[in-house]
Amino acid sequence: MSTDADALIRRKDEHIDHVRAGRGVSQTTSGLDAVRFVHDALPDIDHDAIDLATRFLGRRVALPFLISSMTGGPSRAEAINARLAEAAQALGVVLAVGSQRVALETDGGLGLGLDLRRRAPDAMILANLGAVQFALGYGVDEARRAMEMIGADALILHLNPLQEGVQPEGDRDWRGVARGIERVAAAFPGRLIVKETGAGLSGAVARRLADMGVAALDVAGAGGTNWGLIEGARATGGRAEALAAPFAAWGVPTARSLLNCAQAAPELDLIGSGGIRDGLDAARAIRLGACLVGQAAGVLEAALTGTEAVVDHLDLMAAQLRLACFCTGSADLAALAQAPLLDEPRF
Repeated sequence: MSTDADALIRRKDEHIDHVRAGRGVSQTTSGLDAVRFVHDALPDIDHDAIDLATRFLGRRVALPFLISSMTGGPSRAEAINARLAEAAQALGVVLAVGSQRVALETDGGLGLGLDLRRRAPDAMILANLGAVQFALGYGVDEARRAMEMIGADALILHLNPLQEGVQPEGDRDWRGVARGIERVAAAFPGRLIVKETGAGLSGAVARRLADMGVAALDVAGAGGTNWGLIEGARATGGRAEALAAPFAAWGVPTARSLLNCAQAAPELDLIGSGGIRDGLDAARAIRLGACLVGQAAGVLEAALTGTEAVVDHLDLMAAQLRLACFCTGSADLAALAQAPLLDEPRF
């Protein structure tokens, strides 16, 4: 394995350690608390018959949850990915893997192989690469290989300029990234998702991406993990930590990002992630326009424990979401998306 690949793998393990230690928590909130539903004291529905299914990229999904991208070095990645795939299959949720760059450049490994598809034959699985790599030599072939490697249904390209700008070894020349996204979107119509990584998407960027042919967006707003702070924590006492410090509250909060993206690009499927704590936050995100709701840090401890822990975690979120539907008189998620609010949320 090359020195560069070794460094990438070490960095993935360091990321998990810093996330678990709470060193990357954004100093702003997701804004979702501002979304307050009108309580329906007389719901004319059956709690147990509430339909929590959704549609994403034209496909029915049993629960509106995305296990968002996470990974680690080889000591953890294989077990984490296997558990997440098994949980996705058990519950009928969507699974997004962590970045596949190392796996591509070392011909596999890190639990990113067809074993994932064998463990989750019916689940929707999303491949994942950094968008900046498509300005640095990656093309349609690498996108195809990433999907084929795990039997993925679609591909995520992630945007992380704050992280790359803070990371000492980060990629800072982003000229050509937009053109790279456009080429991949044209090659895989209806199968490309673009996501931020914790700083949110603005309405203007959402519109640009829609015009490039992207099929869905994951807003990954501010209020959860701040990857600038994570990279600063990796360099404790160094320049990167000082560089990141003023950006602790940087980004578009999740709630505002969802609202702005839904308005700017109503034709796109939206994923709400960034500071999602529970099923009530999931309900709030759906009310703002999300069709899927993602968690990464929130499910990490369960993923390090075992498949059953991941299933239990997501099952509780589903029960909380169902309760929100019941107490708003919403028989399904389409009704929840129109449920009345106490007042217009101010973000």
